[in-house]
Amino acid sequence: MQKLKYESPVIQKMNAGLMNKFGTRTEYEPVTHIDGVSVNRMMADYGSPLFVISERTIRQTYQNTVRAFKTRYPKVQFAWSYKTNYINAVCKVFHQEGSWAEVVSGFEYQKAIGNGVPGNKIIFNGPEKTNEELTLAINNDSLIHIDHFEEMYQLIDLSEQLNKKPRVAIRVNMDTGIYPMWDRFGFNYENGQAWSALNKIVASGKLQLTGIHCHIGTFMLSTEAYAIAVRKLGDLAYNCKTQLNTVIQYLDLGGGLPSANTLRGAYLPGADTMPSVDEFAEAITNALMNIGFAAQELPLLILETGRALIDDAGYLLGSVLANKRLSDGRRATILDFGVNILFTSFWYEHKISPAQAFTHHTEDMVLYGPLCMNIDVVRQSVNLPLLNRGDKVVVHKVGAYNMTQWMQFIQMRPNVIMIDEKGNTHLIREAETLAYIEQVEKMPAHLQQINL
Repeated sequence: MQKLKYESPVIQKMNAGLMNKFGTRTEYEPVTHIDGVSVNRMMADYGSPLFVISERTIRQTYQNTVRAFKTRYPKVQFAWSYKTNYINAVCKVFHQEGSWAEVVSGFEYQKAIGNGVPGNKIIFNGPEKTNEELTLAINNDSLIHIDHFEEMYQLIDLSEQLNKKPRVAIRVNMDTGIYPMWDRFGFNYENGQAWSALNKIVASGKLQLTGIHCHIGTFMLSTEAYAIAVRKLGDLAYNCKTQLNTVIQYLDLGGGLPSANTLRGAYLPGADTMPSVDEFAEAITNALMNIGFAAQELPLLILETGRALIDDAGYLLGSVLANKRLSDGRRATILDFGVNILFTSFWYEHKISPAQAFTHHTEDMVLYGPLCMNIDVVRQSVNLPLLNRGDKVVVHKVGAYNMTQWMQFIQMRPNVIMIDEKGNTHLIREAETLAYIEQVEKMPAHLQQINL
């Protein structure tokens, strides 16, 4: 029988924390495998820390979300949000499932083209688009979503130079009862700016108005907000038909659907508070069907859902470096990954599971990363079994934004692997090296030599 590790006793001040109807439950089970693949084996093969993407989870989540909408509305198209996770292997899974591409920069546009997405199935969003980027999008017949009047005039000029009539939509911001209101992007509905933009597009005769787009917020927990957005976009679309003699081919509701992560400071776990995808689908499609369009004139519904489709598919595996006691007596555990690669630690109370058997003892603790800065806090307060140096942990639901907003700061970014549906692992992004980091640096000749 293996000898148990010694765990020193500690006198701990009792602190019940915030009360809720679930009490102070703990529900820890070791997570030793992901999709049937050993956590220890993956870390032995690819190192620690390590990001893991489950292809099976991506496909299942996507298919369930598409089903929720297509069983309620006849014309639905998803477009994968590249900014959420633009590792090519991840994007290719979504494209294989039938998703178009939604990009917000020329860099992302080039990635979508490189991934084999036809130009006419790329939605080009964002407030900054250069003439070169817009020219490429126009020549590829992409859907260009206009963010401001300057971009509209820019497109009119390009259309004259290229002698082409680009397909465009406008982005609309509006009051949906969610505050603060996202009014930085697009044209406002309430003050008439959106209607003015639509009039100018049609009057120019240089642009082909095909759609209307909105993105009302992020990690939205209100289904009614989307229903309000649909009604306001529908009002604009109906007026385009009746007053401008222009049929709007699609309404793009953007993204913003939440994942099951728990927001920092939330009273209850995210899984207990977030509406289901079916509830969002019901609210959106009901509002869409009630706009007043004839059956044969119903617009295509486009959704740019990102976070809700990928978060559950991502895991971060890491190792315990050390334990210590803080000055106030709290236990602090130091991990080999920090906020430089787990950016969403600033947003979420990520679920973290031990990857090996443990004793029944648990304790409230702080989880720190290895970076030399005080804000490198993975969890400010979490009740976990006692972890020792060399133990492994699994962080859940990290597929969204961490692999696009991560930083090379103090520590280099690690390997990313994907587990396919047959249980095989594939390296889809290599860990950084010093040579990789320095390859774009240039050394002036007068700094070549040093004498110390």
